[in-house]
Amino acid sequence: MADEQQKQQPQFALQRLYLKDVSYEAPGVPLVFTKPWEPKVQLDLNAGANHIAEGLYEVVVQVTVTVKNGDDTAFLVEVQQAGLFIARGIEGDALDHTLNAFCPNILFPYAREAVDNLVTKGGFPPLMLAPVNFDALYAEQKAAKQQAQ
Repeated sequence: MADEQQKQQPQFALQRLYLKDVSYEAPGVPLVFTKPWEPKVQLDLNAGANHIAEGLYEVVVQVTVTVKNGDDTAFLVEVQQAGLFIARGIEGDALDHTLNAFCPNILFPYAREAVDNLVTKGGFPPLMLAPVNFDALYAEQKAAKQQAQ
């Protein structure tokens, strides 16, 4: 009886965090270091989920940062921060929200740290990206889908 009740209770857990892919390019080095530093930062975000097995999902947050100094690209960083999550007893809209908003909110600080580490190892000033509210992004995307229908 206790096993049946446990199966009916929603279960959510982070199983593992990992970097799935990392790319760093600094095409303007070393000349970029000889010019005044006036960076223009472009941030692109993407999040997605893959069903791996019963109740097991991989969620990936992709962060791409392009920094230009004047017309020259100083550096480009791309990080795919991933996590393996257990989500059982969660269905429909609740599962969709969990995988596309809640999980990315958990992963983003790790992606942010990876970006900052790569940038500073490349000889550039620290780049602490502002926090991102994936709940708000999810709500915007959902509203846009509903308007399109």
